Amino acid sequence: MCKTIKQRVKFNAPPGAVYDLLADSKKHSVVTGRRATISRKIGGTFSASGSDVTGVNVDLVPGKRIVQAWRHRRFPEGIFSMAAVTLTPTADGGTELVLTHRGVPKDLIPETELAWREQYWSRIKAYLAEAGSSR
Repeated sequence: MCKTIKQRVKFNAPPGAVYDLLADSKKHSVVTGRRATISRKIGGTFSASGSDVTGVNVDLVPGKRIVQAWRHRRFPEGIFSMAAVTLTPTADGGTELVLTHRGVPKDLIPETELAWREQYWSRIKAYLAEAGSSR
């Protein structure tokens, strides 16, 4: 049995900057503190969180959208979920990010939701705050 995770987060940075923090291997690694290797091509592979998460890029629209066939090492063998991130500019120059993560095994929903919030959204906010204060 699989479920869908939906999260909405606002960032004080333009969509292109948020996209790069998620899609660029070096920036992703700096923000999360864990090694990431991310192809910039549709059909290319990625690994993140030191290879805990692997998959394939299904759709990439710089500054707007990332869609990935995504699996955590704890997923049952052969099971992939679909993680879609959409980025929309806000009136104040920031970004509204919406994550729709479909097909996550039911027993892994709580830890996957928490991982998105703690390993990604809170770290991106902290990184952007630090980058903004060093200007």
